[in-house]
Amino acid sequence: MNKHLLLLAAAPFALIAPTAAAKSAIADAEATPTSAEPGASKEPEREVFTTGVAKGRDPLDSATSTSVLKASEIEKLGARSLAEVLRNIPGIRTESSTGDGNSNYTIRGLPLASGGSKYMQIEEDGLPVLEFSDIFNVASDIFIRYDFNVAQVEAIRGGSASTFVSNSPGGVINLISKTGDTEGGAIAFTTGIGYDSNRLDFDYGMKLSDTLRMHIGGFYRVGEGPREVGFTAYKGGQLKFNVTKDFAGGYVRLHGKWLDDRSPQYVTVPVKISGTNDNPEYSSFANFDVRRDSMLSSNITSLVTLDGNNNPTAYSTSEGMHAKVKSIGLESQFDLAGWTITERFRYSAISGSTLRNQIFSLFSGAALPTAAGGAGGTLSYANGPNAGQVIANPATLNGNGIVGNMLLIRVNANALDNVSNDLRATRVWNVGGGKLTTTAGVYKSLQTIDTTWLYTNTYQDALGGGQSSLLNAANAAGTPITQDGYVAFDLNVGGIPGQYRRAFDVDYNVTAPYGSLNFHVGPVAIGGSVRYDIGKVRGRLFGSDLGGGRVGTTSFDFNSDGVISAAEARTGTVPLSRPAPVNYDYDYVSYSTGINWRISEPLAVFARYSKGARAGADKILFTPSVSSVDGSLVEPGAAYDTVTQVEGGFKYRAPNATLNVTGFLADTTDRNIQGGTGLEILRDYRAYGAEVEASYRTGPFSVTGGLTYTSAEIRSDSRVPAINGNTPRHQPDFIFQLTPQYDSELATAGFNVVGTTSSYAQDSNGLKMPGFTVVNAFLQVRPVDRVQLMLNVNNLFDTIGFYDIAQNAVPADGLGWGRAINGRTVSTSLRFDF
Repeated sequence: MNKHLLLLAAAPFALIAPTAAAKSAIADAEATPTSAEPGASKEPEREVFTTGVAKGRDPLDSATSTSVLKASEIEKLGARSLAEVLRNIPGIRTESSTGDGNSNYTIRGLPLASGGSKYMQIEEDGLPVLEFSDIFNVASDIFIRYDFNVAQVEAIRGGSASTFVSNSPGGVINLISKTGDTEGGAIAFTTGIGYDSNRLDFDYGMKLSDTLRMHIGGFYRVGEGPREVGFTAYKGGQLKFNVTKDFAGGYVRLHGKWLDDRSPQYVTVPVKISGTNDNPEYSSFANFDVRRDSMLSSNITSLVTLDGNNNPTAYSTSEGMHAKVKSIGLESQFDLAGWTITERFRYSAISGSTLRNQIFSLFSGAALPTAAGGAGGTLSYANGPNAGQVIANPATLNGNGIVGNMLLIRVNANALDNVSNDLRATRVWNVGGGKLTTTAGVYKSLQTIDTTWLYTNTYQDALGGGQSSLLNAANAAGTPITQDGYVAFDLNVGGIPGQYRRAFDVDYNVTAPYGSLNFHVGPVAIGGSVRYDIGKVRGRLFGSDLGGGRVGTTSFDFNSDGVISAAEARTGTVPLSRPAPVNYDYDYVSYSTGINWRISEPLAVFARYSKGARAGADKILFTPSVSSVDGSLVEPGAAYDTVTQVEGGFKYRAPNATLNVTGFLADTTDRNIQGGTGLEILRDYRAYGAEVEASYRTGPFSVTGGLTYTSAEIRSDSRVPAINGNTPRHQPDFIFQLTPQYDSELATAGFNVVGTTSSYAQDSNGLKMPGFTVVNAFLQVRPVDRVQLMLNVNNLFDTIGFYDIAQNAVPADGLGWGRAINGRTVSTSLRFDF
């Protein structure tokens, strides 16, 4: 990737921006001028929406479905991660049990076969965090944080997201930063009650002169976190700043970000499953609480393996998800010959790692698997306080008898550097008694994916409190099967040695010209937009999965005893001398057209038809779609997946109430690797439904809420046709949010409810995951001016809920595993505003 060329390309805009400029919005779609008639009665104060429109727009003047979460309201929600913030937006489904990153997001029933956010882009100040929000093991939400820097979160669902942002046919989430418009700031200290969490947040904005303003803010935190893992799992912070120079016609802004933060990745835990497939019961095993415990442990401090250069190393398990970001950007807007020119540029140096301890299978300690050569063998502790001790009765181990066949996985994000530049020009023309708004722009992005996958296989007991240990196993003859708890210094499951010992070094070069026309006359506005994405993918891959005689296993004496053990004979290695090229191009056209009718001041109706696409990125590498010989596309259509959407609805806004209702229908193609199974899929989906968003206020009482109904279907699966017609796994019929509150000068009190109805654990539609409702309560007290005390309770009723269950039927032995939501956590904070 030649970042210097793009830096040079952006430099002229930095020079000319100060000549003039107009203060604007984060722009991403067709403009629709206001339709208020002359002489109309004074309207309520308008809320300007800035994501998904060419200029900041009143939502009633745009043929789009949009939502806004303001910082003052997000503070009350009890959210412990970005995913828990976004679950409060109607239409958006989040699987938010993994911690601060690698959560799963989708929108309006679009498929969620793998992790991350495939069809919905996550942005920061109008540019994507990563060009692809679902990169294997390192999704974009790892590298972004919600803190005091954020003024509001905006979301656009469907519609023109497909034409004004690349790789986002489903929608866009945009975190918009404060820019010093309001002088002053705040500092707050938050601590957990009953769990170890300490965090300091601050921000400050000020005017340096009449035309110069700045904002700076960030956070630092440290603690074990909401689950007991036995070590400091959260540690790090963020610092962001921006400086804005205002001119008679506009502004130019310089902004920067530094993020160095680590947090644990919570994945699967043992779950007791009983009952029937249609009416199952899920509960915790003895001495292991699915709401509070994790397979992470203070006794498991290192992951021992060969690194990406095939050198022995020991990675600290406390690293968890470690995000490192250094970014610098420029934003400006100015008027030139009747046109409004908007320029956004950002360069981000992104790296880090993820480490997770994931269940592959569970078995009773009394019966070591015959496949492991352990039938009739023995178990002993490999580490921890009982290291070396033989377990006399494995059937009663820890009171539950559970042994996990674990995947202890480290993924190194050596470089995920991203350069993005968006340049556009907009002009409004007086034509035929109406206004014609034209927009033309070009988007450029360079995205690196340089990652290494390092899988190992261990045995481990299941003990809560962060006290579980690795286990050694020996066969009936006393011959060791494991070494220091490792079954293999490799994946060692599925019968394919060296599987998933992979390295990616690939650059994605995206160029996307786009444009729109919007004609507004009287109360009606009709518009359309188009985008042409051109992608060039170059790089190389390493891994025995590529075939061609590549070798992915070796032997290595990790403990230096001069003897190669059974586990050491199963050591994964990257075949560095046999790279496979990646060398293909792709292009596709996206378009959207819509109509908006402002029937009256408080009421508008709209309809829209859109077709967009999402490039396949790393999900098609290491598959038959890309040749391991010359790097070309074996299947030309594999380069991208399409989303076609029809939507329509109405928006109503009165001084004390709002009601937005949108119906939708979406057809989607998906070529992917299904998370948790490794299964390559090629499917067509259909989803239809409706989303409702409403608010009401009377005096000090207010309530906001949302409800989304979705009916989704796997229309065609070319690999497993038996599931055609089934409901996609994890897809509920309803998701909902509700936040009532009472607000006075002295205090604010209320609760936030989020919930989901039942869904299927797997695409074959056997076992169900019950629906659940989480209630979060909040109380803010302001005893004196500029001082606030807050009590916040997440999951007030300590509800058990699951976003993922591995089984498709109730297991005969009751041993299951899945990802559960966190149990009740209580925090308190003290905030000073100045």
